[in-house]
Amino acid sequence: MDDRGTLLQVRDLTAQFNLDGVPSRVVKGISFDIAPGEAVGFVGESGCGKSVTARAIMRLAPEGSSVEWGGRILFRGQDLLTLDEHEMRDMRGRRIAMVFQDPMASLNPVMTVGAQIDDILCRHTGVSRRAARRRTVELLGLVGIHDPALRADDYPHQFSGGMRQRVLIAIAVSCQPDLLIADEPTTALDVTVQAQILRLLMRLRRELGMALMLITHDFGVIAGMVERVYVMHGGEIVEFGEIDALFAGPRHSYTQALLAAVPRIETARRTA
Repeated sequence: MDDRGTLLQVRDLTAQFNLDGVPSRVVKGISFDIAPGEAVGFVGESGCGKSVTARAIMRLAPEGSSVEWGGRILFRGQDLLTLDEHEMRDMRGRRIAMVFQDPMASLNPVMTVGAQIDDILCRHTGVSRRAARRRTVELLGLVGIHDPALRADDYPHQFSGGMRQRVLIAIAVSCQPDLLIADEPTTALDVTVQAQILRLLMRLRRELGMALMLITHDFGVIAGMVERVYVMHGGEIVEFGEIDALFAGPRHSYTQALLAAVPRIETARRTA
C-alpha cells in the first residue's frame, strides 16, 4: 500500500454455506487491502466468490441462505465481523455502500424513488423530510437523471434499466460513504448505457473522494477504471497487482485465459 494508509483490511476471510446440512466453503481464506480513495477491481467467473466477498464486507448473507463468516474485516481498524446487527445497520449506507446487480430487486416497487432516498437520508443524517427531499433532488441530478424534482415522485417501473441503476447509485452515494462497492453494476445493460454507468462511477469517485471496489467477470469493464486488480478463481485470489502490469504480463494461467477472452478490434475485423 502507499502512504495514504489503509481504509479496509481483509485478512483470511472465509465464507461457508450449509446446504442441506453439508458445509460448502465458497471463500477460502483471502486477504486484501483498499486505501482511501483507491479504485480496486475484483475479476473472475460467476461463482468464484466475488459477490460473496462483497456481501461479507456488508455483512449481508445471500437471500434465503445461511452463511458463516471467518477471518477479519477491518474498516478503519474496526472489525466488522464483531459488530452486532444494529451497529452494522449504522455502518451500511453511511460509511460503506453497495450497488447491486439487479436494480429492480434492490428498489422497493411500491415506493417512489424519491421516498426511498429520503428515508436513507433521514435515518443516517437526521435531517428533516424537507431537507432530505432537497438533497434527494440534488442527488438524482448528480447521477444524470433529467427533471429530478419531477422524477423523484416516479416509481421504479417508470424508469429504464439504465436509469434505475443511476437511482441505485444515487442511493448508494447519498451519505457520501468512504467505500462504494459496485457488484456487476452494468449487468444486462447495453454497451452504450454500460459505458455511461462506468463513467458516472469514475466521476463520483473523483468528486466525492470515495474508494471504489468494482466487481466484474470482464477485464474489459475495469480497463482504465481501477488502479489494482485481484483475480479470483474457486474462492481464492490467484493473482493480484497493478492493473497495467497485470495486463502486460499476467502470470497465472487463469488470468491469461480471462485476458484472452476480452474481445479485440483486430479479432473482430478478422471474423467480420
